[in-house]
Amino acid sequence: MMNSNDKIYIAGHNGMVGSAIVKKLREKGFINIVTQSSSELDLTNQQEVHNFLQNEKPDYVVIAAAKVGGIYANDSYPAEFIYQNLMIEANLIHGSYLAGVNNLLFLGSSCIYPKESLQPIKEEYLLSGHLESTNEPYAVAKIAGIKLCESYNRQYGTDYRSIMPTNLYGPNDNFHPKNSHVIPALIRKFHEAKVKNKPFVEVWGSGKPMREFLHVDDMADASIHIMDIDKKTLESEVDPMLSHINIGTGTDITIKDVAQIVKEVVGFCGEIVFNTKMPDGTKRKLLDISKLERLGWKPAIPLIDGLKETYEWFQKSS
Repeated sequence: MMNSNDKIYIAGHNGMVGSAIVKKLREKGFINIVTQSSSELDLTNQQEVHNFLQNEKPDYVVIAAAKVGGIYANDSYPAEFIYQNLMIEANLIHGSYLAGVNNLLFLGSSCIYPKESLQPIKEEYLLSGHLESTNEPYAVAKIAGIKLCESYNRQYGTDYRSIMPTNLYGPNDNFHPKNSHVIPALIRKFHEAKVKNKPFVEVWGSGKPMREFLHVDDMADASIHIMDIDKKTLESEVDPMLSHINIGTGTDITIKDVAQIVKEVVGFCGEIVFNTKMPDGTKRKLLDISKLERLGWKPAIPLIDGLKETYEWFQKSS
């Protein structure tokens, strides 16, 4: 069980998920949080990472650092996505073991699952089919991270845990017009269209695919919950050969419907036009969160409330 004085290193603390975890830990009374910016520590540099972990010797390591992006970014920079993510996780996991760190949390992504998975997606569906081609390099890297954690647990007796979140959104997200995920991309598009009084907003794809969305503050709370679960309790639900845990809401929504909600939240009065020449990606991707629920956690932030908060943050930070 975690103690408020434990030293916790958050890799990727400036990102959306990492910053939310730091905030949530502080709210819960944790006072010994270690962070390093990318200018201070290059996570793709093995020697730098190993030296840092040997010097700090944290009680917990949280791997929230990753190179992330939407369909366009994944399809345009596949080499960067697989290389950087493999290096980050390998350096941190092996370096943690060498430094005597017994507790680690690896954050993955729901894109690890096959493109044509049965719905909702159970943890055991991993490696049961072909991945979505547009983000396969990123997914392969995240699968490798899961297997690294499982392998170190099997061979060295460490307690390295993996969680697979659904699509995340919230403050500190990436709102880049091309490299962002669907919700921040929609917020930016509708906001700019409102400001410029445009007659319509173009949305990629048909609008028919269904997606599950989780607010990043809920993700942070779930992360700490999983970190803090007693090992025996966790082992009663988690197969050591299939150790990752889905993090989500258990409900999904069409891209068309989420675009309509974002339009209303932003206050855009024009039309929505779907560009069917652009890729849809996976048709549906809903996580089975029954294991997470049995471990005592459920989300708390409704989508409409989360979108309102996210748009307010975007306006203040723009």
